[in-house]
Amino acid sequence: MRQAAGIILAVLGTVALNGCGPQGKADNLEIVDRAAADAAYQAQYRLPVPRSQAADILVAKQMNADRCRPWAGGDGSKAASPLPAELRRESLSDGDLVEVHVEGDQAVLGEQAIFSGDYIISREGTIKLPFIGAFRADGRTPESLAAEIASALERGEFYNEAPRVSVLLSDLGPVRVTVAGAVFEPSPMDLGKPEGTLTDERRINARGASTDARNLTVALRRAGGVRPDADLSAVELRRGGRSYRFDLRPVIEGRAFQDVMLVSGDEVIVPSRLCFQDELMVPSPISPPGISLFLSNLIQPTQGNAPAAVGREARSVPYGTRMMQGIVGTNCVGGVRATNASRSAALFSRNPLTDVSIVVERDVEDMRVRQDRDDYDPFLLPGDAIACYDSGVTNVADAARILGIVGGAALLAGAN
Repeated sequence: MRQAAGIILAVLGTVALNGCGPQGKADNLEIVDRAAADAAYQAQYRLPVPRSQAADILVAKQMNADRCRPWAGGDGSKAASPLPAELRRESLSDGDLVEVHVEGDQAVLGEQAIFSGDYIISREGTIKLPFIGAFRADGRTPESLAAEIASALERGEFYNEAPRVSVLLSDLGPVRVTVAGAVFEPSPMDLGKPEGTLTDERRINARGASTDARNLTVALRRAGGVRPDADLSAVELRRGGRSYRFDLRPVIEGRAFQDVMLVSGDEVIVPSRLCFQDELMVPSPISPPGISLFLSNLIQPTQGNAPAAVGREARSVPYGTRMMQGIVGTNCVGGVRATNASRSAALFSRNPLTDVSIVVERDVEDMRVRQDRDDYDPFLLPGDAIACYDSGVTNVADAARILGIVGGAALLAGAN
């Protein structure tokens, strides 16, 4: 019996040392506990002040905005410039299928056409015609390519004068582009690969080709979406030694925007304003498609994902979701008020500008009752994780349960 009492006292000592709540305030390299505007990536990360001391409310958005660099492309008061002519025209790229027609081709060298036919633009960006060699095709319009082929046929004395030549784009191939800067997943990527086999037969047989899968906005979405610090007023496209800038703010605001079709070798760079912009935390064609939220402890730790109702990707929430919405979505809120009201949760995030991780903890009940909750309710970012902690009452109940188990085992051991 004396041995059993010793075991129980040891467990009680462990519970007393660990306490009944979270293990104190987390240490961070990035400061999150002062109210200065430059303290953290989001002003919403700062620790809430007591409600009795709250002065101005709903200031986090302005605190974030005060750190922003000016828009590199201007404040948007002027009308956007139209796309340059060379970007509005249909441009060829490697992998594209083109149909070449040369007038009188069959009459020149017999019944079978020699020059006319279907050609795929090579990885080197060229097409090769019999007897007259290779022609640079990538980055050019079908009309300019047709004119060069006609001149080559005349110079090669296949025709007395330049014949009429047409080049039709029959099918768009995938292109390799790169996206860098203020996006969540900067990387090279292939755009325009067919994603399905169901295609209208009339489209298959028709001449010409069109797709949105090679657009600039698609590339930004494929790169994980633009970050909240992105400067959308001056997104840069580099092509063939030239540089173009676009104002993509209309895309976020739901206004009309003339998209750009990309070709192989294009480089897209998204600059940063070095600040968090609350207005970019909305679903859009260039925002992250959503957030797969990693989570821990659904009321009680479980033995596997299935009992905890956790899927392979944890929980998916829309882009623009805040921490408290994520906490509700992870079953950390609700239940018996007496045992669950005093729960807390910790958000594990990372500053995409500095790549420094941070931990932000919130008392669930305090956030529920305070009127300035939005000032301290961070937006969730891709890769974030949430851990939930039980209330003190639940912890005491668990301690009692453990003591009962340990005590019973100790008594059995003493009896033996």
